[in-house]
Amino acid sequence: MELEKKIEIEAAAFRKLINHFQDRTDVQNIDIMNLAGFCRNCLSRWYQESSIELGEDISKDEARELIYGMPHKEWKEKYQK
Repeated sequence: MELEKKIEIEAAAFRKLINHFQDRTDVQNIDIMNLAGFCRNCLSRWYQESSIELGEDISKDEARELIYGMPHKEWKEKYQK
């Protein structure tokens, strides 16, 4: 498989994961962490770290907003139990 095609497939799978997390606001981060060993916050941190590694300086808040689909504070107020 060509590298470009592999990257496209991985990006598409990542977008589906993000959409799934955004749709499943009923699932709390602690539940995901207990079962999977990572949560939305981990994913946003990995996103931020990867952006820096690739020369884009995305802030912690920007990364969280990309993962949560809204500002983190707003998500917490609406959905965190």
